[in-house]
Amino acid sequence: MQKAHIPRIVEVLYPGAVCRIPIKDKKPVYLTFDDGPVPEATPMVLDILKQYKAKATFFCVGDNVKKHLDIFERVKKEGHTVGNHTFNHVDGWKKSVKEYAENIKECAGVVNSNLFRPPYGRITLKQYKNLKKTYRIILWDVLSMDYDKELSAEKCLEIVKKYTRPGSIIVFHDSIKAMDKIPSLLPQTLEFLKAEGYSPETITATE
Repeated sequence: MQKAHIPRIVEVLYPGAVCRIPIKDKKPVYLTFDDGPVPEATPMVLDILKQYKAKATFFCVGDNVKKHLDIFERVKKEGHTVGNHTFNHVDGWKKSVKEYAENIKECAGVVNSNLFRPPYGRITLKQYKNLKKTYRIILWDVLSMDYDKELSAEKCLEIVKKYTRPGSIIVFHDSIKAMDKIPSLLPQTLEFLKAEGYSPETITATE
């Protein structure tokens, strides 16, 4: 599922999973950050968002929250929303329904949210059917590819510009693997969104 623009078939296979949130007569977009919080990247992201008065949704790895609770608390204090991203960033394709659910439950012990995003976007149909009873499962329709060491920040920005539309859920990472791109990619993205009349908003627990 690691494509810059999520295929339509994903929405068909996982009915109810949220890939985009269009709102009539408005141009919201939903910036999301995966895999944090970590001290090398998350504070940098928060500083940039604060500078641009933009809000986002952070899908947090439970183990990182336990290690960096002060940063996690800052995320919430500054008006961003948080979601569950499993406790150990586990691949759903490699876990049973029970194992996957237990790892998510462990994360829920430190991340109190009914928003959930599967790491790598990998989740089986059985896992999905089990989890959607409790969680609002958030996927995306734009993947910035900021974690890809083969791509420059400029190329990632091109991807964001090409696929963003009203209601888009855009994936970035507040992680070590993306930290070299954050200083240029995120400000340029926010400048682009502002110029195009988009309004960055948080994803809430309900529609």
